[in-house]
This record gives sequence, C-alpha cells and structure tokens, in this order.
Amino acid sequence: MSHALVVQLNLLLAALILLTSFALLVQRRMFAILHIFAWQGFFLGVSTAIIGFATGVHHLYLSSLLTLVMKVILLPYILYKLILKLKIHREIESMMNVPTTMMIGIALVIFSYHLTEPIRQLSALMTRTTLAVALATVMLGLLMMVTRRHAVSQIIGFLAMENGLFFAATSATYGMPMVVELGVALDLLIAAFIFGIFFFHINTTFDSLDVDQMAKLKETD
Repeated sequence: MSHALVVQLNLLLAALILLTSFALLVQRRMFAILHIFAWQGFFLGVSTAIIGFATGVHHLYLSSLLTLVMKVILLPYILYKLILKLKIHREIESMMNVPTTMMIGIALVIFSYHLTEPIRQLSALMTRTTLAVALATVMLGLLMMVTRRHAVSQIIGFLAMENGLFFAATSATYGMPMVVELGVALDLLIAAFIFGIFFFHINTTFDSLDVDQMAKLKETD
C-alpha cells in the first residue's frame, strides 16, 4: 500500500468520523444516536488498522480490534439495553435549534484547523493532516454534552469526545502505549456499567433523566 493511498484513505475515514460527529449533534432519536456512535467507532477502528499496516506499528492492530469490540459492539449494546430498560423512545430535546448548533459546530472545526496549523507544519507523520479533525471531534462531542438535555445523550457525547482523543493520539504519535489504551478501555467499560446503574436509580426515583428537570429540584422541609 503506497504512502499516498494511505493518506487518502485516512483522510476519507477522518471525514466520515467528522460527519458522524455532526450527525450526533443534529439527530434527535435516541436509537439513531446510538447507531451513529457505533459507526463512528467503526470508522475509527478501521483508520487505526490502516495506520498500523502502513507504519508497521503492530500494536495498532490490537488497538483497532479493541476499538471495534468496545465502540461498535460492547458499549452500544450496553447503552441499547439501558435505553430499553429506561423506556426512552421519544425524541431528545436540545437547548439550541439545529441551525445554531450546526453553525457553532462549523466554527469549532475552523478553530481546530487554525489551532493545529503550527503542529501540522512541524510534523512529518503521514497522519498529521487528520489532527485537526481529531480535535474537532473532541470539541463537537463536548458541544453535544453541553446542548443536550437528556443524561444518556450526554454520555454518548462524552464517549464521542473519547473517540476524538483516541484519534488525536493516533494522528499525533501513532497511538498511545498499549497499557494506557487497555486502561482507558477498562475505565470506559466500568463507567458504562456505573452510568447504567446510576441512571436506572435516578429514573426510578424521579421518573425522568432530563437534566433541566433535575436541576429544578429543591429540598423541601
């Protein structure tokens, strides 16, 4: 596989990852959000495998497999079961309308390209061109967390941020050490179980996972 082909494939997958980040921002149906997150994990895993093949960094194959298992199968399955258990089938409200959210998202992408320009000029890695997309993915995940009212969709935004951080590590240094990646994967898995238990008890007690409604709760004598 030639260097130019690897760069083009990586750019294509980076564009798809960025596209899924915007799709997460505008989508309102919970199951659709979950499917988009799984696709983002798939594109991230394939990108990691391609970089591993092109660079000869063999631990990226394990990173790719770990990403596919965690982000495409395991975490979406856990969240799917949580959504069914909590009976979340309605549309998820946002604090801003879609055009405003999209404009902010585009501004964050432009800011990411401007911020990473000095790094891309100094780096000699074949993945340097996708560093801006990785940073934009982190920021769009944060934007999703800020603008969504529902706690479960905020967690998916948090996981999308983690996807961006992993993509940034791959773009900047050809991936983190394997012990770090295994530790992060284990933390995410434990966090998913904790969030599931936590949300179930909140929903049982207050009959809602809308963060605005929970913020309005006041103690009464």
